[in-house]
Amino acid sequence: MKLNGQRRTAIVISVLALLLAIGAAIRLSGGDDSGGDDAVLPSVELTAAGDLTLSTDDLVGEPLVINFWYSACPPCANELQDFAAVHTSYGDRVRFVGVNAIDSIDKMSAFAGERGVTYELYQDRLAELQTELRLTSFPTTLFVAADGSIVERTGVLDESRLETEVIELLAAES
Repeated sequence: MKLNGQRRTAIVISVLALLLAIGAAIRLSGGDDSGGDDAVLPSVELTAAGDLTLSTDDLVGEPLVINFWYSACPPCANELQDFAAVHTSYGDRVRFVGVNAIDSIDKMSAFAGERGVTYELYQDRLAELQTELRLTSFPTTLFVAADGSIVERTGVLDESRLETEVIELLAAES
């Protein structure tokens, strides 16, 4: 059986669309792709308001939740209020950090502030951290132990699942 060019192209496009849909479903379901036990937070520089910089090395030493997001991402925007609520409850025991490589510092600060976010926000200007972590979709959240090891990597989270992940991170630190 010989396929003509148009039919072959249609089959290839259908297979690619199916693979993309499967990948998106896995990410949206919060599938873990943390990279295993040896995944560690890479060392890069992030920028805050006022052009202040912070090395990710300075984040190590306490349990950490890092949320990668940007304002034009609907699931990212939806979960910011949930992150703000969980930060209010656990921010004294877990450091929360928002990282954005797409929006300007002013835009991300205003956008997050409108949704109740009071935790630290940083810009990954050159997407170095995203590249090192091989992030392919947004939002992505990392749960990092005090020693810098990445213990969980998730996609979209609601308040309940986020709180569960934070409790598990704290329990692992005890």
